[in-house]
Amino acid sequence: MQIHIVKTGVANLASVCAAFRQIGCEPVLTTDATTIRTAAHVVLPGVGAFGSGITALRSGGLTEALKTRIDRDQPTLAICLGMQLLCTDSEECPRERGMNAVNASVRRLRADTVPQMGWNAVETPSESRLIGGYAYFANSYALDAIPAGWQGLMANHGYPLVAALFRGSVLLCQFHPELSGEWGLNLLRQWAGLPVDKRTSSLRGNQLASRVIPCLDIRDGRVVKGVQFQGLRDQGDPVEFAERYAAQGADELVVLDIAATPGARDHGLEVLRKIRAKLAIPLTAGGGVRSVRDASQMLEAGADKVAVNSAAVANPVLITQLADAFGRQCVVLAIDAQRTDDGWQVLTRSGGTNSGRCVVVWAQEAERLGAGEILLTSWDRDGTGRGYDLDLVRAIRAAVRLPVIASGGGRTADHMHQALNAGASAVLAASVLHDRDTTIPELKQTLRRKGQEIRS
Repeated sequence: MQIHIVKTGVANLASVCAAFRQIGCEPVLTTDATTIRTAAHVVLPGVGAFGSGITALRSGGLTEALKTRIDRDQPTLAICLGMQLLCTDSEECPRERGMNAVNASVRRLRADTVPQMGWNAVETPSESRLIGGYAYFANSYALDAIPAGWQGLMANHGYPLVAALFRGSVLLCQFHPELSGEWGLNLLRQWAGLPVDKRTSSLRGNQLASRVIPCLDIRDGRVVKGVQFQGLRDQGDPVEFAERYAAQGADELVVLDIAATPGARDHGLEVLRKIRAKLAIPLTAGGGVRSVRDASQMLEAGADKVAVNSAAVANPVLITQLADAFGRQCVVLAIDAQRTDDGWQVLTRSGGTNSGRCVVVWAQEAERLGAGEILLTSWDRDGTGRGYDLDLVRAIRAAVRLPVIASGGGRTADHMHQALNAGASAVLAASVLHDRDTTIPELKQTLRRKGQEIRS
């Protein structure tokens, strides 16, 4: 079965194509209005900003074809920004009008909530034909009510938000089904009219779930691990690690090319392509990101988010450039923090250079510039297994509204529980998983027993 995917220039096409291939479909990219109007199944994906998204569709002459499909209830799937572009307008860009296929306005999330970044439970009414489960969200804007003429699914992010709309053969998802694991793949199967493998999903609570994220440090195409990036030992093939962790229920995967920046070379894109082909969860890639072009290549290779550290410290405007080009949900600020007598300083170039910047001040500046998430690594704890630097996590949590991923030193579920209670939205793990001292299901089971909301 062919699935035509609209090539807008503002979408994570590699992830969407990989997901459809995993369910046995043939994704075909298109910018042809006639094809969009007449194809059996059409997908409108999107990441980034409302203004650039609607401009791209208008310049390609695609808006009327898409609106026609929606009005006729032809099989159409819109994802994240793609859903928002079909609405009347958005507070993200008040001067631009949407396609008005959905008579509703997209609102900015309330000021007292952090961006919705991660896994949230999507509840379905008993009469709904859709399956409830945990979905992956990455948004700062959303609909807050189901518009007339549509059925909907809701999620809770401090208050109720629309997770999806559906009518006839049209499905509009605020979340990313292509990044929502087996549940998301089942939703794609259901929309495409294919047999669904599983019809149940364990739902707990009504807020963003805490995330457990394996990290693969890559050098020369191999997974390596050491202490503070020293004494590196070969761990194995990154694709095999990615497959194993995805099967175990990892919430995301982070891949860092630790030799790219010190070696002044690009990130190994072929590794990303191979991993993406096997993965149906979010993938963050870092190492060697010095420009919008570098980030674009990584996104095209299969990353959903890019992590920047050294280049952003040297040229902070890079954060804004990346956010403008791809949306702030794509921009992860990686901070390597070294404790000092009066706080923490930012390290760059894989820990080889002390920038002299205060970590807390830098995090606040990066939030203003457009970062969407912070990957916070305690350099002092990295690879030691002594637990995360909880004071560091608390300091950054108090300073910014962004989701914080705690990294460096975590080896047990207790360590993770402490970091999450300190304010982290997610915890990163490497050695403890690579060495097979435990598994992701074992860690998650313990975290649930301790009261953490965790995706099954």
